[in-house]
Amino acid sequence: MLDINSFEEKFVKPSAALIADIAQLEGDILILGAGGKIGPSIARLTRQALDMAGKSNRVIGVSRFSEEGLAAELNKDGIETIAADILDDAQLQALPEAPNVLYLAGTKFGTSSNQPYTWAMNSYLPGRVAEKYKNSRIVVYSTGNVYPYTAIGSGGATEEIPAEPVGEYGQSCLGRERIFQYFSTKYGTPILLYRLNYAIDFRYGVLLEIAKTVLAGNPVNLQTGAVNVIWQSDANEMAVRSLLQCASPSKILNITGPETVSVRWLAHEFGKHFDMEPQFINEEQPTALLSNAAESFRLFGYPQVTLKQMIEITANWLKNGGETINKPTHFQERKGKY
Repeated sequence: MLDINSFEEKFVKPSAALIADIAQLEGDILILGAGGKIGPSIARLTRQALDMAGKSNRVIGVSRFSEEGLAAELNKDGIETIAADILDDAQLQALPEAPNVLYLAGTKFGTSSNQPYTWAMNSYLPGRVAEKYKNSRIVVYSTGNVYPYTAIGSGGATEEIPAEPVGEYGQSCLGRERIFQYFSTKYGTPILLYRLNYAIDFRYGVLLEIAKTVLAGNPVNLQTGAVNVIWQSDANEMAVRSLLQCASPSKILNITGPETVSVRWLAHEFGKHFDMEPQFINEEQPTALLSNAAESFRLFGYPQVTLKQMIEITANWLKNGGETINKPTHFQERKGKY
């Protein structure tokens, strides 16, 4: 079995650009939602970048920390942790102030069976957080699910395209954005709405799901015929660097990779790695949930990890028995039911 730490050492480390940007940040960095798939990796990357920049800013991770041992691991890596359910207002108000906030809290999976909780997490809680941290700069994790489906050949939705989410998950995420926009204007809070889809690494994500399907000899569903992907550490870097791009009124920024990637082509690429011929069901629809991230590339440059590298990393990880995270993206879902 491959060693996660050796992979992370090679493919998850701060860039010179991140180190230069984080050196400009004054004060502590608070991560709300430091558990889950993204929280631990962005906390560690932030701590590493600060250390490499010679900065002593605290990195504080807040989560329920339901995963056993995670808080202790983060503490060992120099991240201060606070176990809290921030949907409980008393626990939210007890959190320390911080001039820099990364807001990752939210819910997606299971939302179609628990709509009230979805709206509470994704649309109600943002108002409480915006009030609490009205004097901070805030990067708010959002999603490309707020966009309408666009034609495969269109280049994807830009930040100027009006939101038109499909389903209650996307609608609740638009609610999150609107609430933060309101408080950004009310208090002059500098905010950036960080619309991400889809972040991947070798343990989870769209590429892993396609690769596992091919490797198992199961047919790949082609209804959603194209996707955008970005390596998670590249997305994490852009999130931290976005703290310097926060504005009032709030700024919107799409975060994803530069390619509109064919799912059929991805399946064939993985088939080459596995020496298998992929199988398919259904036909590609003319539209997909796609984002155009050209503005983020203007600000931050192109992602460091290329699509071919992502495919090779994912294939090698699977072939060598690497550990995976069972949190499917449901990228094939076309009715917004997660």
